[in-house]
Amino acid sequence: MTTINQEEIQKFSKLAEEWWDVSGKFKPLHMFNPIRIEYILEKISNHFKREDEDLPLKGLKLLDIGCGGGLIAEPMSRLGANVTGIDASLNNIKIAETHSKKNNLKINYLNTSPEQFPNDQEFDVILNLEIIEHVEDVNLYFKSCAKLLKKNGIMFTATLNRTFTSYIKAIVGAEYILRWLPIGTHDWNKFLKPIEVEKMISNLNFSILETKGLVFNPFTQKWKRSNDLSVNYIITSVKN
Repeated sequence: MTTINQEEIQKFSKLAEEWWDVSGKFKPLHMFNPIRIEYILEKISNHFKREDEDLPLKGLKLLDIGCGGGLIAEPMSRLGANVTGIDASLNNIKIAETHSKKNNLKINYLNTSPEQFPNDQEFDVILNLEIIEHVEDVNLYFKSCAKLLKKNGIMFTATLNRTFTSYIKAIVGAEYILRWLPIGTHDWNKFLKPIEVEKMISNLNFSILETKGLVFNPFTQKWKRSNDLSVNYIITSVKN
């Protein structure tokens, strides 16, 4: 059993050189990053009662699954977290390692998947950001996450809803009209509804803290939080 979808890995491996090009194929993620970081930081700080404004994540062990080129791993490291980033694409890991070394950041990058990760390591925080729509076996994926998260650890799962709106905006709009993403980046049939993800997580003895929508404002060219879950959403959960 595996969570690795080889077609998806090849797709992102071909784009690996572009991870840090803010005007390249990953421009949407660079635009998306500020709101993701703000939200994650706020929830972690509240959950673990962190008060250090400079290094609010100091001492926390964080696992970024499907880390890509390190777009989230690096800011988490700068905020004090002890970061491990894993990705099934070796090309992505090589890019992430090179970039982190250039920036003098100590991030542990590994070319692996969550079910292959040694269970003797446990983390305070797990990030599943824009990854579950690309994996082969979502149930196995979450079971693997549950084994790697400490009791009272916090997990973030950000993905796309399976709605008519998401098909129009995330597939037709983002890939075919705006060309934000290469055509074929997403398979709408792999999108999961919030209630489906919440059920999978809850069955693994997690409590759902919040499910929040993230929407893009075309006029300000910025993302914001919203109660609209029709396209992008993020679920915050805690392991009991």
